[in-house]
Amino acid sequence: MSVYVDNLRMPARVGRIQANWSHLTADNTEELLAFAQKLGLRPSWIQNPGHVWKEHFDVTDTKRDLAIRLGAQEITMREASVLWAAKREAAKEVA
Repeated sequence: MSVYVDNLRMPARVGRIQANWSHLTADNTEELLAFAQKLGLRPSWIQNPGHVWKEHFDVTDTKRDLAIRLGAQEITMREASVLWAAKREAAKEVA
């Protein structure tokens, strides 16, 4: 099992926060939520809940850096796309 953070770093304003944003994802929901808790992210902030292959948290550079220090694997957007595609295919096989 692994947790990943991509290198998107897209500039955007979310509410009062202007930052560069990336995606935090994991091999499964439980691992993603447990790791998000270590980062101080609220479970309600999860994106696409219930769609395991595309569940993720959007994280700022500060949280991205902390995630890497806590053991998240840094991946490229290309690697993230491959990961999400593989998870989507695996979900189809289970259904």
